[in-house]
Amino acid sequence: MFRTTPMLLLAAAVLPQSKWQEIGKTSTGNSVYLAGKSVRKAPDGIVTATLRVTYDKGLETPKGKVTSSRAVAMFDCAKRTVATKESVLYLNEAKGIEYSRRVIGKPGFGPALTSTFADVALKHLCAK
Repeated sequence: MFRTTPMLLLAAAVLPQSKWQEIGKTSTGNSVYLAGKSVRKAPDGIVTATLRVTYDKGLETPKGKVTSSRAVAMFDCAKRTVATKESVLYLNEAKGIEYSRRVIGKPGFGPALTSTFADVALKHLCAK
């Protein structure tokens, strides 16, 4: 019979839990991740979530290659639209080296372009 020891339970409890869950890929093959604990649904039906994209080939910029990005976005599932509240492009996310950061004071909703991170997230978060 299998018996659980206190040390085994302790080891399982301290194992790191991944913050990011892969929810799909863009048309260019970049992985889209969702921070599960960030998902919030407002009384008006708007879903807000933090997303992350890793770029397989990187995006060339004058400062170097952008290797990943994060965004806080709002999704109107009824209208199938999206609005970005904040976006950060990283040259090196692990070291916290940013290429750019934008905080949008008054986000506007619009359609999610097909196969972009917003489209992947909209389909995931608004699945029926």
